[in-house]
Amino acid sequence: MTSAIRARPPPGIRRRRLPTLQPPPTREFDDARDVPRHVAIVMDGNGRWAKQRMLPRVAGHRRGVEAVRATVRAAVERGIGYLTLVAFSSENGRRPADEVSILMDLFLHALEQEVDKLHENGIRFRVIGDTTAFAPRIRDLIGAGEATTASNTRLTLTIAANYGGRWDIAQAARAYYREHPEALAAGAALDADALAPHLALAYAPEPDLFIRTGGEQRISNFLLWQLAYTELWFTDRLWPDFDVAALDEALRSFRTRERRFGRTSEQLDAVARSA
Repeated sequence: MTSAIRARPPPGIRRRRLPTLQPPPTREFDDARDVPRHVAIVMDGNGRWAKQRMLPRVAGHRRGVEAVRATVRAAVERGIGYLTLVAFSSENGRRPADEVSILMDLFLHALEQEVDKLHENGIRFRVIGDTTAFAPRIRDLIGAGEATTASNTRLTLTIAANYGGRWDIAQAARAYYREHPEALAAGAALDADALAPHLALAYAPEPDLFIRTGGEQRISNFLLWQLAYTELWFTDRLWPDFDVAALDEALRSFRTRERRFGRTSEQLDAVARSA
């Protein structure tokens, strides 16, 4: 009988015990929900919607605001707790100066007109992004809107304005080291659990469902950290045409997904049986 041959380390080198693999850090994952707790949307296609109708681009952006109102109402009715929308990304600043100016004017008008309505309906309003580039009037309205709605719990509506996922991770790292200068001086490693509380969206659970309208199938530097285990849903509909039926279609797709978070289907079945 041939005996098993065990590999031996070279002379002078001690065999080391390999560390046990630990699951990666995750935040409040819940794979048994029929309705996503948090939906994040890239609202793409306003300009193309207007172009198809031979209208100025601003007409598409104005129609897009109406789609925002309808989506917020539908989210509340369906029991979604958090809704995060991209108003404009940090990369949108590369657009023609006149369009950027129009976007700023629309954002200012929305802050002046919509925040009180949100408050009346029990909706909390938040903004994430590098707001230092905004005019003082916009920054003041953001601060006032967040303060006015701070105690509302029906829905948390977050607007990503001048936001980028890479910016978010970088600013979180800077914030951590400002809070822990001794870690920076010692060259200590920065792990995920230490960084996460400093991210711009740290007050919300990570998105369960990501929606992008307009036909593009990419994340485009949006919530790069937070979308690690998010279900993705893309539609060719342009944002001004996104309605309650489209949202419900995305929610139906979400309900068909098996969310394993690195586990096997068998493990999920075992958990379900023990519940």
